[in-house]
Amino acid sequence: MEFKDKIVLVTGAGSGIGKVAAIAFAKEGATVIIVDIDEKGGIATLNELKQIGAEGYFQKVNVASFEEQEKMLQGIIKHFGRLDIALNNAGISGPFVRTVDISLKQWDQVIAVNASSVFYGMKLQIQQMLKQGGGIILNTASIAGLRGLPNSLAYTASKHAVVGMTKTAAMEYARKNIRINAICPVFTVTKLFNPDMLEKVAPGIPEKLKKNIPMKRFADPVEVVNAMLWLCSEKASFVTGQAMAVDGGVTA
Repeated sequence: MEFKDKIVLVTGAGSGIGKVAAIAFAKEGATVIIVDIDEKGGIATLNELKQIGAEGYFQKVNVASFEEQEKMLQGIIKHFGRLDIALNNAGISGPFVRTVDISLKQWDQVIAVNASSVFYGMKLQIQQMLKQGGGIILNTASIAGLRGLPNSLAYTASKHAVVGMTKTAAMEYARKNIRINAICPVFTVTKLFNPDMLEKVAPGIPEKLKKNIPMKRFADPVEVVNAMLWLCSEKASFVTGQAMAVDGGVTA
C-alpha cells in the first residue's frame, strides 16, 4: 500500500495509460480523482475502481481550459484539503502528416491539449503544494519529447515542451519538497496508438515503427505505469527534473 491515504489526481484517466495508472494507484491505497473529457470512459474507470473496493471520484474536465482546471482543483482542495500527487497525463496524438500539411487548427489543438494543459496543471498544483509543504507531479511526455518524430511535428513540439517545463519547474521548486518528473514512453498500445487501426490507414508503418525499437515490440501500458509508480514513490525521493524513457531502448 505504497500510496495509502494519498490524494492522487490523474488526467486522461478514461482510457489508455491514464486508466491503467488510476487503477494501479488505487490498488496501492490512493484516493484517485479521475479526470477526462470523455465522460463515458471516466465513469468506466471509476466503476473499475469501485469493483476492487478502491476510493475514487470522476470529474469531466477539459484540461485545455485553465478555468476548468482551476475549478477542479478548488473542488479537490475543498473536499480533501490537499493534493499529494498529480499526474498530468491527458494528451492527443494529432495529425500524422508532414510539416507543411498541418493545419493551424490542428497545431493549436495539439499544443493546447498536450502542452498548455500541463502548464495550467503545474501552475495550479505547485501553488497548492507550496501551501501544504510539498507534493509530487508527474507529466506524461513521450520519446517524441527527447528526439524527432517524422510526420508528427505538432505532437513532437508539444512533448518537447512538456519535458522542458518539467525540468525547469523541478529546478525552481526542488528546495520546496516538490518533485517534478516526466515519463517518456515509446509507442504504447492504447486507444491513442492502435497498431491495427494504423495499419489500415498507413500500411506497413506499424511494422516499421516496431523494427526501430531494439526490443522489437511496442510497450504495454502496465510497463509504463510501473515506472510512474516508482517515480511517485519514496523509492525515488532524490529523483526530480528527469525525463525517464520507457522505450525498449529507442533513445539509447
